[in-house]
Amino acid sequence: MAGTSISVGENHGPHAGNGTGQLIRVILADTQAIFRAGLRKIFALEDDIRVVGQAETLSQTQSAVTKFSADVLIFESALAPNPVEVVSELLRQAPQLKIVVVTPASDEQLTLDLFRRGAHGILSREVEPELLVDCLRKVASGEPWLENQAIHWVMEAYRGHNLRPSGARPKVQLTPKETLIVSCVTQGMKNKEIAIRVGTTEQVVKNYLRKVYDKLGVADRLELALYCLSHHVVDGVKPPPIPSPPPPNDNAIAVSAGAGAGNSNSDSPSNSSLPSAIAPPKPS
Repeated sequence: MAGTSISVGENHGPHAGNGTGQLIRVILADTQAIFRAGLRKIFALEDDIRVVGQAETLSQTQSAVTKFSADVLIFESALAPNPVEVVSELLRQAPQLKIVVVTPASDEQLTLDLFRRGAHGILSREVEPELLVDCLRKVASGEPWLENQAIHWVMEAYRGHNLRPSGARPKVQLTPKETLIVSCVTQGMKNKEIAIRVGTTEQVVKNYLRKVYDKLGVADRLELALYCLSHHVVDGVKPPPIPSPPPPNDNAIAVSAGAGAGNSNSDSPSNSSLPSAIAPPKPS
């Protein structure tokens, strides 16, 4: 399809952003025009994602990365005989670019090599549209994206061989609160759930994680989890349980029941509201 070449795309959704100015500009690089067209339709439904360029060959991809200002490149691994080297070259060409590599099937060695060379996301071609959109948003915000099997491969490789030399980071001491939060991260919990378990707010959790990133010299949650597992930072530390809802207020029940007993009319408003008065409060 020589007539396709590199092209500028537009978002056909109802808005040109998500209201916060954080528009995600995407380049689609894939050999199949039907696949690119499908992705364009998916992204057109999202207010915060815009396709700014397309490519169907490796040379077009390299030109698109230079020509268009983009946040994320969706790159089909089949575009190059050695996609690992190409990812490294593209990142040298555009250091600010986040690269999501689409592979035909799950491949352990390819996943590890791509991750080592700087790929920000790796997913198979059969990924569900909703997950692909989530992937783009996570990667654009600076977080890595790996499918469950790929996470297992990366963690095993990190334990066995280390993706980085163990002496590259000095040993540091985390505070008890930092250790609790990190233990939740290694269990795959999101900030909202961590905040509930630790008894604080999401913003405080974010602040703690920034400090931990700086202390340990890691860049994101996945690297933090890998580092902590490899260096036994949270060995023996159990994440705090989810708090139980508060018990019913016995005094309030007694008062409500007494008020109902004083009125023999079963149709009275006080009796009709009694069940809701004695029901235990819903967890917040």
